[in-house]
Amino acid sequence: MFILAAALIIGIAIAVPISYSIAISGTLYLLYDATLPWLVIAQRMVVGADSFTLLAIPLFLLAGALMAEGDITPRIMRFASSMVGHIRGGMAMVMVVSCMFFGAISGSGVADVAAIGSIMLPAMKEEKYRPAFSASLLGCGGALATIIPPSIVMVVLGVTMGASIGKLFIAGFIPGILSGGSLMAISYYFARKENYPRLPKADAREKWEAFKGAFLPMVTPAIIIVGILQGIFTATEAGGVAAFYALILSKYVYRKLTWRRFFEICLEVAKTSAVVLFIIAAASLFGWILTSQNIPQKIAEAILSVSDNYWVVLIFFNLLLLVLGTFMETTAIILIVIPIFMPIMTQIGVDPIHLGVMICVNMAVGANTPPLGVDLMTACKVADIAYEDSFRYIFYFLAAMTLVLILIIIFPALSTWLPEMVVDSGA
Repeated sequence: MFILAAALIIGIAIAVPISYSIAISGTLYLLYDATLPWLVIAQRMVVGADSFTLLAIPLFLLAGALMAEGDITPRIMRFASSMVGHIRGGMAMVMVVSCMFFGAISGSGVADVAAIGSIMLPAMKEEKYRPAFSASLLGCGGALATIIPPSIVMVVLGVTMGASIGKLFIAGFIPGILSGGSLMAISYYFARKENYPRLPKADAREKWEAFKGAFLPMVTPAIIIVGILQGIFTATEAGGVAAFYALILSKYVYRKLTWRRFFEICLEVAKTSAVVLFIIAAASLFGWILTSQNIPQKIAEAILSVSDNYWVVLIFFNLLLLVLGTFMETTAIILIVIPIFMPIMTQIGVDPIHLGVMICVNMAVGANTPPLGVDLMTACKVADIAYEDSFRYIFYFLAAMTLVLILIIIFPALSTWLPEMVVDSGA
């Protein structure tokens, strides 16, 4: 196992893309172990990606991309502005709420950052917001798409853990709102400290007009959640419905999409999906090797021999995820770590839905934590500032999101109450 671990660590240390690091480490191990045929490399990678449920990933990505193309982002922003723009630091509040709404459409943190940032950042700069502040808020706001359904990370988690994707989607609502609220609280603090302006307060008519303009796009998550819970369609089929609905809105309702641009978007989504699915395929090979060598069981025994206390194990698990999240990609972390820790979590009695939400919030923090912080990097690129410039503000926002994570760890009902209530009501 030394070759497997050493190859992975060296690959990450020398900045080899994480998908290649995982694939190379698994391949080197199997080449070294003469007892296994090389055909296993291709076989396990194909098996890992050969999942009907994983088709939901490109479909949700396509839905988000079509929504972004169809003049939908400005509509969401106008509605958010009519609701919270009058608060001190109004544009910062609008950014957070817009990220929450768009995250409920795209399911992707990076897509959220790019769509909202391209419109909000220039406007905030005109209003004298510090670019470092705006970029830090955008990165963390975009990461809310990891928590708020339909999250692509939740799809991967549901497949990996064997948990209900529909329940995971519902479980993300309360933590997502709490996380958004925490970012708004920090924004308000800096708005008062740095004297950021308010936006004019919208009257009832303006709020109604803004709501009408944003209503059709905001119906998307409701269609997805209700359809899955009622058994009308699976998570994958929900992705297809969402993509078709986004196509109808962008092409025929708002008339902002051409067929030529549609095929360009499909190509872009295919490229993005290929990256994600290759990570899943590579991690499948890696995970199979670990399982074949009984590594998860050995690690579980080692951890439980130190302590089998519920809280100690949960704290250790979350600290490990926070550290890994600073330099590894979310999907890779899930596919490597969860198979190892799932037996432990089952043994100490952690609810799978509670575990899934904890992971999502943890990954949202990791997506903005240096040195990797992919959402923060994207936000800084959109804002055209140096990555290190964001450090002045980012740790305040990360502290707020970490506080929400702690609350979710301590109070499992924050993630389990809503799905239990919906299921018990017969939805």
